[in-house]
Amino acid sequence: MSFVPADPPSRRPLGRARSLAPRAGAGAVLLALAIGTAGCSVKGADNANLILGKQTFVAKCGSCHALARADTKGTVGPNLDAAFHASLAEGLERSTVRGVVEGQIRLPNPEGAMPKDLVTGAKLKDIAAYVAQVVDVPGKDAGLLASAVEAPGAGKPAVETAGKLAIAASPTGQLAYVTNQATATPGSVIVEMPNVSGVPHNIAIESGAHGATAGGAVLGASQFTTKGTASVTVKLTPGTYTFFCQAPGHRAAGMYGTLTVKP
Repeated sequence: MSFVPADPPSRRPLGRARSLAPRAGAGAVLLALAIGTAGCSVKGADNANLILGKQTFVAKCGSCHALARADTKGTVGPNLDAAFHASLAEGLERSTVRGVVEGQIRLPNPEGAMPKDLVTGAKLKDIAAYVAQVVDVPGKDAGLLASAVEAPGAGKPAVETAGKLAIAASPTGQLAYVTNQATATPGSVIVEMPNVSGVPHNIAIESGAHGATAGGAVLGASQFTTKGTASVTVKLTPGTYTFFCQAPGHRAAGMYGTLTVKP
């Protein structure tokens, strides 16, 4: 996805403002903004489902766009918080942000990475409503929105059994594995990475604990896959390793973890 904010009210043509702004009134916009503090509702303007909006944004847009409250760190497209910051500071209404998001998903830049009709119908409205509510808003989502998407890497540690270690890519499309911790025993180990998302990922094993920054020798790497399982066989000795995705920007965005090999 690739979003570009509208001009602030003082700079944009009146006709453009009318074409971008959704038909929700001020009351609906206030209702959407109230959700972030109340934490007890999932509905936004025009009855949009904000929980589904967050979940769909993470799955469909998070691999390309950074949005702090959704905890996405994609680098293919603009950072949405930064992209809308100046316009919001100058008075751009969040109802207009919603219209911009809807419009650019419907008619994306043909030279950009976002495909046409990435989402349609209710899902389109849900994403736009969620982005409009949270973009460039400090803090974290509260209430039901806070638990709408599992935190990246928050799953139970992966444990090697009989020479096989499974570390799945996040099924939500996040730039993360389901866990950021794994353990194994010394010897030859087959590391498998199931990936049911539509985002291409692989898994590589590097000596040492280097986190988001490369630093050790890469012992092996799987092929990239979507909707399948990739695997790599590595010979491990006692110590600490890093597993990570080699797709550009994925490791820096948080798609890595620590593999501990115990004697």
